[in-house]
Amino acid sequence: MSTIKLQDRLDESIQQHQDEYIAIAKDIHAHPETGNNEYYASGLLTQLLEKNGFTVTKNVVGHETAFYAVKDSGKPGATIAYLAEYDALIDIGHACGHNIIGVTSIAAAIALSDVLDETGGKVIVLGTPAEEGGLRGKGGPNGNVKARFVEHGYLEDVDAALMVHPSGKTRLTGPTLANNHLYFHFYGKPSHAGSSPHKGINALDALVLLYNGISVLRQQLPDGVRVHGIITNGGQAPNVIPEYASAHYYIRAHTREEVLALEPRIRAIAEGVALATGTTVKIEHQVGPRDFRINHTLNGVLLTEFTDAGEYVELKEKEGLGSTDAGDISHAVPTAHPYIKIGPDDLIGHTVAFREAANSEQGYSALVTGAQVLARTGLRLLTDQALLQEAKDEFTGHTATQAA
Repeated sequence: MSTIKLQDRLDESIQQHQDEYIAIAKDIHAHPETGNNEYYASGLLTQLLEKNGFTVTKNVVGHETAFYAVKDSGKPGATIAYLAEYDALIDIGHACGHNIIGVTSIAAAIALSDVLDETGGKVIVLGTPAEEGGLRGKGGPNGNVKARFVEHGYLEDVDAALMVHPSGKTRLTGPTLANNHLYFHFYGKPSHAGSSPHKGINALDALVLLYNGISVLRQQLPDGVRVHGIITNGGQAPNVIPEYASAHYYIRAHTREEVLALEPRIRAIAEGVALATGTTVKIEHQVGPRDFRINHTLNGVLLTEFTDAGEYVELKEKEGLGSTDAGDISHAVPTAHPYIKIGPDDLIGHTVAFREAANSEQGYSALVTGAQVLARTGLRLLTDQALLQEAKDEFTGHTATQAA
């Protein structure tokens, strides 16, 4: 069967089931679940995959809401992975559009799996919870779940990984920042703040000094390095000297090495203010996502497919960078993480406006278009061995450069 006819089959599959896909995305949007708590969303998505002939393994890599789904043609060929995200933000819901991301990846995977009898190869879906960092709880440890898929060997037979993220503009895969998390816990001694303040040791004072110390440090940081955080506990009552105070900080930089180099300086501030205030400090460390290794070969394919789908692709460099644990996947296999427009050009993630755009007609139209683009990109990689090898050679070159 010709490539054009196979493309038509992909489009027909997605269009035929688009109402179902949109309904599931709406349902997930209406039932937002934070990282490692996405039992409802995970259930909907795994049921959809099982209904379409995928073999699904649930509760993988130590996360109850993570899953691995596979459909194998039994014939020689490449393995294409689609990355599904479905967690929401604390308090603000699906303000990053993960209700769209998860369904888009699965719609593309289902469509591509329908032509495996012609192409050979294998399609898999990695159900990756807690992209927004995760929460402690029974569902799994804190975030960076995609790194755990790598550590547990789920990427070993994958030739390329694909996903698409909602945004204010349609763009190709761009750089992201590596980050680590630091959790600070200061312990003092309680006392009556009015009658006996001299008998207490104020943990909040130590935390305020930490906050100010990090703020002073910022002027000495190189361009592109970000340190930002919040006070998560500042005491329980104003008339009690706080015996406990805590904060959560991110360290972001262009590479993991830059992040690691900065961390001792921030730890030293915490240890210094503990000494100065008579408190004790406990510092917890969480490894966050790696920076993203861009694959220009995959970007070239996506540019063609987005353009053919009628999308205007913004090629100017994006202002401001965030982080994603898809970066860890990009260090394991050639990976694409483009963006698709779901609202106005100035749409900003992690806002109420973005949450509403993720539940809009334009947002769900982007779901359908994004699924078509991802499915067609997967088809190109399955049927054009030279193209796939070019992407893999580029990736190997990145890896060799990093090793050097």
